[in-house]
Amino acid sequence: MIKLCGMRREEDISFANEAMPDFIGMILAEGYRRTMDFDTAARITKALDPSIKKVGVFLNTDVEKICSAAEKISLDIIQLHGDETEADVKKLRRLGLPIWKAFTVHTAEDVHRAEEFDCDVMLLECFSAGEIGGSGKVFNGRLLEDMKISRPFFLAGGINLGNIREALEISPNIDISGGVETDGVKDRQKILDIMKIYNERKQRYE
Repeated sequence: MIKLCGMRREEDISFANEAMPDFIGMILAEGYRRTMDFDTAARITKALDPSIKKVGVFLNTDVEKICSAAEKISLDIIQLHGDETEADVKKLRRLGLPIWKAFTVHTAEDVHRAEEFDCDVMLLECFSAGEIGGSGKVFNGRLLEDMKISRPFFLAGGINLGNIREALEISPNIDISGGVETDGVKDRQKILDIMKIYNERKQRYE
């Protein structure tokens, strides 16, 4: 499965409808470059193909605000990206939606700790410590190659056209944001190119 994250413009929704990823993600936490307010998210996603699932991404957001966003936008999935606790997850369970949680991992121990957290799906952001690339930290998914991970997970963090094939050899589930942008906005051609590689790989293994 593939998720295109950081969608925030009407054009982005149009690109998604053309490319048909499994999920789109919207940053609904305040204060970030890709942040979108709840009203805008609700308005522009009315045009989203109904087969594409909507993921709301939150970072240390009050549980009641998350619940309000889920209702207003008709979210399909809640993604937590901060210091949320299992107590927060327990409160959010009343929504009846899957809960995803992002973890930055540098070592095998980080992965094992993530596996112990009460969530439905993990997003494992794999970076080389101390290395900075053009669009963020450098992807280092090799960390996971020989690991037996018992929980469903997406590979995330620094994935782009140059390394998506490597990423797909490690996990069939990919989360990508900056890797399909040019000058800070979603790039239609990059999205289509990423989806072409992803779909070719998917067909090969089906």
